[in-house]
Amino acid sequence: MHSPPADSSGGPNDLVVEIIETLETCGLEDDGYQLHDYVDIDALEQLLASSDGDIAVQFTVEGIPLEVSPDSVDVIVEDESGCVNE
Repeated sequence: MHSPPADSSGGPNDLVVEIIETLETCGLEDDGYQLHDYVDIDALEQLLASSDGDIAVQFTVEGIPLEVSPDSVDVIVEDESGCVNE
């Protein structure tokens, strides 16, 4: 089995797991979609790892809007005024 390098703070699969767990908390079953149809995980990981400042990438999976940053995976929700919040 592949292990991340010792200096890695999480590894590539951690981001995938965190995205899937977030989607599951919203009621989306992991067999109901193919994540790679919505986002290129390798490119997302490279983008997040290469950023020197604050960065967040937003995308939607099966109608669930997500915001992924180096620190978290969040569901974006609209408040009563229609504004988008994390």
